[in-house]
Amino acid sequence: MNVGIDKISFFVPPYYVDMTDLALAREVDPNKFHIGIGQDKMAVNKKTQDIVTFAANAAKNILTEEDQAQIDMVIVGTESGIDESKASAVVLHRLLGIQPFARAFEIKEACYAGTAALQFALAHIQRHPKSKVLVVASDIAKYGLASGGEPTQGAGAVAMLISTNPRILELNDDSVALTQDIYDFWRPVGHDYPMVDGQLSNETYIEAFQKVWDEYQERHKKTIKDFQALAFHIPYTKMGKKALLAALEAESSKEQERILTKYEASITYSRQVGNLYTGSLYLGLISLLENGQLNAGDEIGLFSYGSGAVAEFFSGKLVEGYEEYLLTDLHQKQLDERQILSISEYEEMFNDHLDINLDQDYEDSLLYSIVSVSNTVRFYREK
Repeated sequence: MNVGIDKISFFVPPYYVDMTDLALAREVDPNKFHIGIGQDKMAVNKKTQDIVTFAANAAKNILTEEDQAQIDMVIVGTESGIDESKASAVVLHRLLGIQPFARAFEIKEACYAGTAALQFALAHIQRHPKSKVLVVASDIAKYGLASGGEPTQGAGAVAMLISTNPRILELNDDSVALTQDIYDFWRPVGHDYPMVDGQLSNETYIEAFQKVWDEYQERHKKTIKDFQALAFHIPYTKMGKKALLAALEAESSKEQERILTKYEASITYSRQVGNLYTGSLYLGLISLLENGQLNAGDEIGLFSYGSGAVAEFFSGKLVEGYEEYLLTDLHQKQLDERQILSISEYEEMFNDHLDINLDQDYEDSLLYSIVSVSNTVRFYREK
């Protein structure tokens, strides 16, 4: 039975900061951002946008009435939850008009949660081949103004429809996962921003990839040559490249160039958006599919990582005619039509919170947004 990604799309808020402007405002050499961490733009959201509106706007791109009737599970992977009890997936289920007899829940394990949701969906579809599962990875990466992590912020969501006989990517039953109890990045309950040990986090990411990649090769007798491309979790675009370079040391220069060229295609969108946490790997996958000049039958390796730490390597094969089901024009239009913010506008938007009364200035063109808050309950609008 073939199971995998039948449809996929992303949404990012319609505002961004240019990294040159941010660097100059923070009295940093712009090359540190553009070259050092590999970021050109950073997505920023208004207070009327959260993980639910991101998720709904992303999922609306791919769902039909038939999908709404067949979906029997909605899973949101996030580390930006809006409630300690009620899952954002429950609200999303209503906003999208999905049939009522469906499960809806949220999964957490840092940036790995989207992959956990995907693997849960695959297992469900294998038991219930006629059903479909909506998986959404939705997050807001915030570290604070003028903080060390500020240039690696970002926001947005990736939505995937999982089914049998997928039209984009068949996922193989070959995943290798690794769990280690490490405090490289964490956010205690009640804290607005995460705690980060930057050096440890970078080291853990690279070492985790090497461990799961070595184990994967041992179990499945595959090498780099078996893959047309590798996609990585992208907290910032240079991070995945560091891990990849370590794995390519023993390869020929021609082989290194082949894989690194595809890696650059996979980070095209992330350079313009920043960190999507749970959605970063899958934004990279979309970017690879839409910019990487791949062919049906190509094998793609995927590395997922979530601090704390859980890592996983798995793979998939591109389906014949997959290009017809990509939303390349829609995605490029979304990125091109965003509004650039001055640093003062960005800082004002960053500091604007839902506990400040909403007003007409926040009526925007997005299909889904928060319209009011009453007794801590967020009320969402479908325009």
